[in-house]
Amino acid sequence: MTQGYRDDIKGTILHMKDLVDYQEGTIASRMIVNRKAGSITIFAFDENEGLPEHAAPFDAVVTILDGACEVRISGVQYSMKEGDSIIFPANEPHAVSAVTRFKMILTMIKE
Repeated sequence: MTQGYRDDIKGTILHMKDLVDYQEGTIASRMIVNRKAGSITIFAFDENEGLPEHAAPFDAVVTILDGACEVRISGVQYSMKEGDSIIFPANEPHAVSAVTRFKMILTMIKE
C-alpha cells in the first residue's frame, strides 16, 4: 500500500458498490483508504447479517450504496436505503442490521 491507498485502484474511476461482492452468510469488506487521519471501507452485508451495538472513538459517515438496512444510534432506529447517509457520532453506541442484502461505505474520521 502506498501512502494509505490501494495501489490497484489508485488514480482510477471507482464505482464504489462494485468494489466488494456479496458473500453468502457473512459480511465482506474492502478497505480502500487507510491513513492516520482516517479510513474508507466498503462493506457488503448478506441478508440478516449485521454489526452488534458498539461505540468508536471517532466520528464516522455511513452511506448506503445498495439495498436497505436498519441503523440504531443511541437507541434511536433509522431505516436506510440506497443513497442515504448518516453520521455515527464518536463514542455513541450504534448498530447496523441488514433488511435486505446491502452495501455501505464507511468513512472514519480520526483527526
